[in-house]
Amino acid sequence: MELLEPQPLIFEKSRPGARAARFPAFADGGADLDAAVPAQFRRREAAGLPELSEIEVVRHFTRLSQLNFSVDTHFYPLGSCTMKYNPKVNDRMAALPGFAAMHPYQPAATAQGALELLDDLEHLLCEICGMDRFSLQPAAGAHGEFTGLLVIRAHLKSKGEGHRNKVLVPDSAHGTNPSSARQAGFDVVTVPSLPSGQVDVAALERLAGPDTAALMLTNPNTLGVFESRIGDMAAIIHRAGGLLYYDGANMNALLGLARPGDMGFDVVHLNLHKSFSTPHGGGGPGAGPVGVKAFLDPYLPVPRLRRVEGALAWDHDRPQSVGRVRSFAGNFGILVRAYTYIRAHGAEGMERNSRAAIINANYLKAKVRARYREAAPGPCMHEFVVVPDEAIARGIKVADIAKRLLDFGFHSPTLSWPIRNCLMIEPTETESRETLDRFADALTRIADEAASDPEKVRSAPHRLPVRRMDEVAAARNLDLRA
Repeated sequence: MELLEPQPLIFEKSRPGARAARFPAFADGGADLDAAVPAQFRRREAAGLPELSEIEVVRHFTRLSQLNFSVDTHFYPLGSCTMKYNPKVNDRMAALPGFAAMHPYQPAATAQGALELLDDLEHLLCEICGMDRFSLQPAAGAHGEFTGLLVIRAHLKSKGEGHRNKVLVPDSAHGTNPSSARQAGFDVVTVPSLPSGQVDVAALERLAGPDTAALMLTNPNTLGVFESRIGDMAAIIHRAGGLLYYDGANMNALLGLARPGDMGFDVVHLNLHKSFSTPHGGGGPGAGPVGVKAFLDPYLPVPRLRRVEGALAWDHDRPQSVGRVRSFAGNFGILVRAYTYIRAHGAEGMERNSRAAIINANYLKAKVRARYREAAPGPCMHEFVVVPDEAIARGIKVADIAKRLLDFGFHSPTLSWPIRNCLMIEPTETESRETLDRFADALTRIADEAASDPEKVRSAPHRLPVRRMDEVAAARNLDLRA
């Protein structure tokens, strides 16, 4: 694999006399300008601005923009984040004037097209997930978790079971799960996993009891392993009087193949910015709709859509609701993009995408298993976790491997989660076999370098305009104004 040296990134480009534009002199030598600008507002010395031609300015900032790693320019195998390619037709639909120029406060009678889209999207998500009702209001995944847990808490209180204050969370869960549970007022109880990566069902049965409010579960889990005993887990939690909450971060493995509602889940949130292909990264934008079984519908956030004489309107009269959790109707632009994705692919297309994501993950896992230990041996779903034992034995950190991957044009996988010193890799369905081969070759080459020239890996990246920073100095001498 040939690695090309980059051009140096030079910021000091100014040359005396260079201009982006030249204006004709005033016919009167500038007397009119002097009269128009009072003396106290006139500059007394040169502004000291860079002197460049227009094309130099354009090329400099265009090149800076192209130095960013993104899904559109690079393979982005972040495990659990599902950084798939985003079809541009989704953006075009969200930019249609009837959507983009609509005011969130305009009367429902003048926004029937947008409301029809939202209503149809709710029904589609219910069908995809096996749920009865959906709220599109939450802004992202963790916000959806929080909202779903508020719904569970409201339901338990309405039954006189407010004493149920424990939420069970597997030790391999997303970090937002315990955080959301605590934010919603629950205590968190950790459920251990087996060496296979699956939840220890015997331990779960011991922990479930009269104070159990819910079990939060991701299926497949963060190791990319499907929880095959989900039926047993659902029975345990329901028998104890609790509810089952589905974290939809890994739904990209199940679209069209399986439904959380059929597995026994009572509440589910979806990351539309992951599974349903919308712009993702940099903190947003996102959308985390929450779906529930019918008995939890009264507690969903207000307002809710309902039909009145054939037209859609917002219903605020829902006394058991947890209230509004976000302004307006949710992140509407992301909802339009997700709706476009679903309609463009249909049921067969989404199933095909899920199968492709699973095939890609298993193909890539097989390509690297000779040099990287599998955290959960055997077939995986849409993602997998490996540990670079050989490199670690030579004093190399997983962060060093991530920085070396930048030299090959690849963004890092997720590091040191859900276990220490690991790489969690999710190729998604949108990457070609050629890309996966190049990525596997890069990981193999880095493993070889770790054995023959470990310092080369520890000092990476070598071929980017910006080299590795001094992390210790940066931590001790923070400059938050730079």
